[in-house]
Amino acid sequence: MRSAQCDVQQTMQETIKQWLAGSLAELHAEGVIAETAEPWVAPPKHSEHGDYVTNIALALAEHGDLPAREVAQRIIERLPQSEALERVEVAGPGFINFHLKSAAGNSAFSATLNDILERGERYGCSWVEGSPRALVEFVSANPTGPLHVGHGRGAAYGESIAALLEAAGYEVEREYYVNDAGRQADILAVSVWLRYLELGGEEFTEGFRFPQSGYQGDYVWDVAADLRRTRGDVLHRSFAQVQATLSDDGSGSADDEKRMDGLIAAGKRLLGAEDYAAVAAHAVAAILKSIRAELDGFGVHYDRWVSEKSLFESGEVEKAVAILRERGQLYEHDGATWFRSSAFGDGKDRVVVRADSQTTYFASDVAYHLDKFRRGYDLVINIWGADHHGYLPRLRAAIAALGLDVEKLKVILVQFVSLYRDGVKIPMSTRGGEFVTLRELCREVKSDAARFFYVMRKPGQHVDFDLTLAKEESSENPVYYLQYAHARVCNVFRELEKRQLDFSPVSDAASRLTQSREKALMKQLCRYREVLKSAATEMAPHHLLNFLRELAAEFHSYYNDCPFLVEDDDVRNARLVLISAVRRILANGLGLLGVSAPRRM
Repeated sequence: MRSAQCDVQQTMQETIKQWLAGSLAELHAEGVIAETAEPWVAPPKHSEHGDYVTNIALALAEHGDLPAREVAQRIIERLPQSEALERVEVAGPGFINFHLKSAAGNSAFSATLNDILERGERYGCSWVEGSPRALVEFVSANPTGPLHVGHGRGAAYGESIAALLEAAGYEVEREYYVNDAGRQADILAVSVWLRYLELGGEEFTEGFRFPQSGYQGDYVWDVAADLRRTRGDVLHRSFAQVQATLSDDGSGSADDEKRMDGLIAAGKRLLGAEDYAAVAAHAVAAILKSIRAELDGFGVHYDRWVSEKSLFESGEVEKAVAILRERGQLYEHDGATWFRSSAFGDGKDRVVVRADSQTTYFASDVAYHLDKFRRGYDLVINIWGADHHGYLPRLRAAIAALGLDVEKLKVILVQFVSLYRDGVKIPMSTRGGEFVTLRELCREVKSDAARFFYVMRKPGQHVDFDLTLAKEESSENPVYYLQYAHARVCNVFRELEKRQLDFSPVSDAASRLTQSREKALMKQLCRYREVLKSAATEMAPHHLLNFLRELAAEFHSYYNDCPFLVEDDDVRNARLVLISAVRRILANGLGLLGVSAPRRM
């Protein structure tokens, strides 16, 4: 049960919302506004803007004939009188600022401080009713090599979104989709097998080289060496045999991609289906083991790993294609089976079964999403790389064609990452083996810095990751500056204990805090609820990150200007309540972003 103090804070903000709702209802009934909406009310960023602010007039003016400032004035004219209010005014282009009288303001501030300390980690959480279920699928990188720094951004963003949804009140499941059934898995298998043959004594020549389209990183050698340790020479074939097979089927092409097709066919023919499948399975398993370890070290853990191959083995792909056929959404052309995706907003129709009777990657993706929806989630979130932009229309078309609720699907595209060291851009190529792995990144700058820098910007914005800045121990490094604020509060309490001073939390701390920096800190703390809600609702962790940076800046200024461990017991206790609340919110926010809150630095 909430304390009485908590009810003061809740009531003041909710009461203002109710006043606004009543005013809007009157204006709507009078025909002044064409529609009404639930008002957003929150403490403003700057103290001169009062204790609470709403932008409801700006929102309504977008759909009406009156300018926002006039709408705001009409709203104010219909608000009830209250002894808690000093004044209400129109500001800027149409904001409405509420200024509370000193006693009411102090009661609201004290209530916030008490509520933060009482609820701890759960402060500001669980506003969504009914415990809806959400699935967040993220990273899902092809199991063809270690995760690189680009994958790290998807991991950091996806985990932050999952944590924010859990804070909102969702039951969240995290999922990784393993693409282990397509061409990329074949390329990996051939790359590993060729290195395995080299380790067995075979040598490439001018006329027979390792394919450029193969995976060339050192990790391929490691997987090949492990394959030789476990299988010995059982899988060995000479390069002469491989070349002869390429020549036999006419695939000794100068075109590297065609040559890779020939090598895949050669591997299957020379090894046989069972041994070739064993090579592929060994390679994928080794890479997946590495991926799991990298993600675990990054603080990202999954509830489920779904194999694309399992969708074929269970018949789910065939079932999905059959459902589309039954619903009249497929047709035959040039020997292939096509999906009428253009009828659902896609730019053109898409092949689901090729002329050689092989299903496409798109077909398995349709089956995967059909399975997702059948599991009964209220929200299905895919976090993809920006290169998947053109894929979204066909996926949404397939979901609609299956008779599913497309609105449940939310696809978020995460832009690429460029890595810089000492101002120089680091080149990266997965196939070429030129990339910085996520593990290497975290070894250099630590996981906290990586998680923080990855979510500093909107997912749709490109990130230039500055390794030099991420390692600095100064106010220029935002994650260091923020963590240092938390550590500073902890140090104050260590000093309190060292001096053998008492700390007795007071319920009316705000009435004893009169300095401008104290008021600014309390107003910032009052913003946390709305910022958290905005970050979760808009799936924008950078909103929370920016708030935490502002809170840390306010605290550092307060720390530098004002002593906490003063002789006056009342003032000392009030200030310690305030910085305890700051510490709690910093720890909560950092935790949602996957960043630690150190007690010492």
